[in-house]
Amino acid sequence: MVKLHGTMIINEKGHLEIGGCDTVDLAAEFGTPLYIMDEELVRERCRQYYEGFTGTYPNSEVIYASKAFLTLAMCHIVESEGLGLDVVSGGELYTAMKAGFPADKVYFHGNNKTPDEIKYALESKIGRIIVDNLTELETLDRICGELHTKADIMIRITPGIEAHTHEYIQTGQIDSKFGLVLSNGQALEGIKIALEKENINLKGLHCHIGSQIFELESYQHAAEIMMDFLHKVYLETGHRIEDLNLGGGFGIYYVSGDKPANIKAYATMVMETINRMCEEMDYPTPKVIVEPGRSIVGTAGTTLYTIGSVKDIPGVRKYVAVDGGMTDNPRPALYQARYEGLVANKADRPRTDEVSIAGKCCESGDMLIWDLHIPEVQPGDILAVFCTGAYNYSMSNNYNMLARPAVVFVRDGRADLVVRRETYEDLVRNDVVPERMKKGKPLSVVNSGQ
Repeated sequence: MVKLHGTMIINEKGHLEIGGCDTVDLAAEFGTPLYIMDEELVRERCRQYYEGFTGTYPNSEVIYASKAFLTLAMCHIVESEGLGLDVVSGGELYTAMKAGFPADKVYFHGNNKTPDEIKYALESKIGRIIVDNLTELETLDRICGELHTKADIMIRITPGIEAHTHEYIQTGQIDSKFGLVLSNGQALEGIKIALEKENINLKGLHCHIGSQIFELESYQHAAEIMMDFLHKVYLETGHRIEDLNLGGGFGIYYVSGDKPANIKAYATMVMETINRMCEEMDYPTPKVIVEPGRSIVGTAGTTLYTIGSVKDIPGVRKYVAVDGGMTDNPRPALYQARYEGLVANKADRPRTDEVSIAGKCCESGDMLIWDLHIPEVQPGDILAVFCTGAYNYSMSNNYNMLARPAVVFVRDGRADLVVRRETYEDLVRNDVVPERMKKGKPLSVVNSGQ
């Protein structure tokens, strides 16, 4: 037996095993592509965050960023581990409410919440609405008036930090679609406007500097900037901010060279920075909120594929095609995300071949992994791609009319289906054919009245 990460091992059969379940058996039972989530590892990450922040610093809260991966089952896990929930759409909010998640522990993000979504959030009595811009502030105030209620809000601030990550997942820089800019006075002006609104209770400020960030100094810098701003808000308006949300973005391991920081070290740096600054400024310590998503579920996920065609171009490259691709994992095509993997049914064999893993979509860019070292493979072998727990299921799509995979949680030798595989019937269940198209006549004949 060879232990990998989480509960992942190579068992006596030479097969990859996760949560006590042989992945070859899982592929046979549930089909492929298949998302597998290591439940024990998900819970372990939740507990590391809870203990690092709330367990050590009671004036803090951890809320899971559900955009990374959200199902009804995931909502139950998050609640049972004592975390709150961050949602960014009416659909994510509906999922949370359907799961019975405590509404007062739900935070609603998003740069373009529709009036219907805002109304739904207010009627659900969620904990906080994070206001992204002045248009939203006006809309929220108006809807609150119509519903005769008040909203507890946070305002999203753009702190001007360009974290070292891919440009598509940077969010803290000044030129961003998110938040009110701090450096040009827009953020302070927005706060003053919010304080004048009759139906708005300004509780906190929020910032988020990006995703897949390894440098703890980036978070320390964000904490320092935001604390300085909280103090400035008090001096300018007399209003003390109760909550400070520093977002998420904590990086995880995907491939060799990735060096994630320790969660406890992250918590200690953030909390000690804020506590020190509050003492220096004689400012009441705010409740500190963080929003991990990827770092809770990312490494807990593995995707299984069945290998199909093998195309060898001598002296150039060997392509190995699988039965999924950019429909179940669009991240490589979106921002050149990289992954590692192995052949699940030959996990103990020497990796003698260098191949590139191709998806089955009709796109040259549908490539999952370039230059992967694996044993020689044949059609029917099972490929496991690691660290696919974040932004794979949640970004999956039906391009080429491919059905979305099933999702299975594994733990202690048990595999529980939490999302059924889509069927062909699911692909057309919302389609409607107008009666005029069923007449069997060319459109020109129909239009002529013949």
